[in-house]
Amino acid sequence: MWVLGTLSCVLLSFLNQFFWYRTEPLTITAISAQIAVVPLGQLMAAKLTKRVFFKGSRLEFTLNPGPFNVKEHVLITIFANSGAGTVYAIHVVTAVKIFYRKHISFFVSLLVLGFGWAGIFRRYLVEPAAMWWPANLVQVSLFSFAYYVFPGYLFQMLTSLSWICWVFPTNVLAQQLGSGLYGLGIGAIGLDWSTISSYLGSPLASPWFATANVAAGFVFVMYILTPLCYWLNVYDAKTFPIFSDELFTSKGQIYNITEIIDSKFHLDVAAYEREGRLHLSTFFAMTYGVGFAALTATIVHVALFHGREIWEQSRSSFKETSMDIHTKLMRRYKQVPEWWFVCILIATIAATVFTCEYYNDQLQLPWWGVLLACGIAIFFTLPIGIITAITNQTPGLNIITEYIIGYIYPGYPVANMCFKVYGYISMTQAITFLQDFKLGHYMKIPPRTMFMAQVVGTLIAGFVYLGTAWWLMETIPDICKDTSSVWTCPSDTVFYDASVIWGLIGPRRIFGDLGTYEKVNWFFLGGAIAPLLVWLGTRAFPQQEWIRLINMPVLIGATGMMPPATAVNYTSWIIVGFLSGFVVYRYKPEWWRRHNYVLSGALDAGLAFMGVLLYLCLGLEDISINWWGNDLDGCPLAHCPTAKGFAVEGCPVFT
Repeated sequence: MWVLGTLSCVLLSFLNQFFWYRTEPLTITAISAQIAVVPLGQLMAAKLTKRVFFKGSRLEFTLNPGPFNVKEHVLITIFANSGAGTVYAIHVVTAVKIFYRKHISFFVSLLVLGFGWAGIFRRYLVEPAAMWWPANLVQVSLFSFAYYVFPGYLFQMLTSLSWICWVFPTNVLAQQLGSGLYGLGIGAIGLDWSTISSYLGSPLASPWFATANVAAGFVFVMYILTPLCYWLNVYDAKTFPIFSDELFTSKGQIYNITEIIDSKFHLDVAAYEREGRLHLSTFFAMTYGVGFAALTATIVHVALFHGREIWEQSRSSFKETSMDIHTKLMRRYKQVPEWWFVCILIATIAATVFTCEYYNDQLQLPWWGVLLACGIAIFFTLPIGIITAITNQTPGLNIITEYIIGYIYPGYPVANMCFKVYGYISMTQAITFLQDFKLGHYMKIPPRTMFMAQVVGTLIAGFVYLGTAWWLMETIPDICKDTSSVWTCPSDTVFYDASVIWGLIGPRRIFGDLGTYEKVNWFFLGGAIAPLLVWLGTRAFPQQEWIRLINMPVLIGATGMMPPATAVNYTSWIIVGFLSGFVVYRYKPEWWRRHNYVLSGALDAGLAFMGVLLYLCLGLEDISINWWGNDLDGCPLAHCPTAKGFAVEGCPVFT
């Protein structure tokens, strides 16, 4: 288990960070390792010596403890989960080294911050049967699938089939509407599994009511709110692209950020006044407003719909209560004491405080910022964990953490990024650890063994991620800067933009009394009211079951991954989720039960294996096919402004 688990963790960490900087990020999930280790585990069980070393002593061990079994398989998967994603703190390194072009000596002690409060919240998010964590059910049975060779190499247009742009090749409006990558994505669809699952996860693992909530939220923001604001020219919207994560001047040109940074890596206020206010695209501004609403909606929703459950669980946590069969069976094992988690939490917070103080000239964040970020993460872990455990969707804390530190400590971009990492990613780490706990809960894995696998896997993954990212940034010319290459770093670009908005310039000069977008703050109130309306609806019409399925945090926060996610990511995800979770589930339930999760795992595995194979065999040698089918979107005018008299390179001027 330790050998294959460590190998899986290292490989997935390296490959996921390697592909993360690409225009279409390739996410290799733990499912790939889950498939690959079966024959390896059986081979090792058959061929390794069964000799017992240091027999009779405290150091006794054997290389071959017996046949490869299911529990070893699950523990290897938990190991692999540590490398199945990205380390959020790497965004800080990338932003400072690549975009700001400043020096940073970075080592991270935050990697297991979330582990401490994950243990504390186990009784609320792991043991109750209602917290069922849909994503874990994908990892039940799998088969191989290699479709990715088409969108990954032979026919890359399958990533985004924006057919409206083909019909109207010179019309700006049509391309704004039809572009799946740079517009509203009307009619656009992706036949590439990485397009479908890269940002929202597998739609086959999402319950239909959660998919429907995401669809409703996406339609409202993308097809009602954004077009209205754009064509009514709210905040001079027509001066900028309808969908973009770039930062602009009032004339629609890209903002020169380096001009407003002084020699101490702070905001040069005088220079900012000369350059003028920073502006956002319509969609980018609205997504921040929607993020405000999602935050307050999360708090109010959990208080109204789950407040009594949380209170009862708190009261009964030290009493004998009714348990489901999984919890009863797990009681046979020695549990992990909560003081283990508390010790890890205290040690990692102390190490983080030391890091920020010792490297304060680079990280800029004072000690009190670390403690405040941890307090925010602890507060939100329970409500967001409940929503994730039930819906498979995780509302984020990134915006509120940026907002708070931006007001308290403006003008310090790295401090803002670090605060967001400590306050946001430690919460998401806690959610990930809790999801692993639930997987172990389902599969009856001894808790202490699982604890060690998680801790060791997380530490290994952190070092591999950081090493891989550093190597790529040092060896690839113009990484994240050359838009003609495949190394455009979409997520890191958005992270950098956020550090400028919330850290360097600060929310007061963007969303406050000194900024352009002050009225966007009303979204906070709207988000708080929305769950209340649903709750009142359930009370007024208790016989209408569908009302209770409206989950406002998921609905409002549906577009939380946009940008860097694009319209085609959402339209494709929603279509597949509808076909699976509604059509097939309702009309072919037997087929759905037998094949739905198998298909999800197969598509993930096929994407991973074929993606790596294509890069190793063809990408390293720079062998490509140049034909029209490899033109990703075919919508070159989608990014053009439509305000009269504004000239942007490659765009017509409206008169």
